[in-house]
Amino acid sequence: MNLQTFNPQQETTDEIAKDVRHTLQSIGEDPDREGLLRTPARVGEAFQYLTKGYNEDPDAILRSALFEEDYRQMVIVKDIEFYSLCEHHLLPFFGKAHVAYIPNGKITGLSKIARIVDVYARRLQVQERMTTQIKECIERTLQPLGVIVVIEAQHLCMQMRGVGKLNSFTTTSDFTGAFNRQETRNEFLNLIKK
Repeated sequence: MNLQTFNPQQETTDEIAKDVRHTLQSIGEDPDREGLLRTPARVGEAFQYLTKGYNEDPDAILRSALFEEDYRQMVIVKDIEFYSLCEHHLLPFFGKAHVAYIPNGKITGLSKIARIVDVYARRLQVQERMTTQIKECIERTLQPLGVIVVIEAQHLCMQMRGVGKLNSFTTTSDFTGAFNRQETRNEFLNLIKK
């Protein structure tokens, strides 16, 4: 194999496509019919995109826009849309993340908060772990006085299969430091409601 032309991402896409073709046959479909001819390749490409978070370093993203700043009030980035895949059924879950931290001499670019939400969302996930991973990344990288993350999501594994509860939302939260104080948490919760 010529190493200059080796593309690990294409190799992975091709492997996924082979598996999708086999899956289509397993459910009784004909992967050679017109409507399905390119489906295995499209699914392979889609899965590469939907799981690209495995190839990204969230700590490095935050550190890429790290600034010294003597600001010690709450910084909130709310309504961050995300799309993820439930690791139990490989079905989507999606919603909004609300993230806040209280700086301790360092701040980061606001867009970087949204980027790390995407990094963790673009992995096979459970909402509970994703919430904690975002909190821990900010805590580890910025070393703030406190961090809080609240995620509200709809899970298609619950809505389109199983119990079929169409209008259900799941809310998770994790917090540390200054957000252990009820009044600080309440301030955050009041601000994200507006």
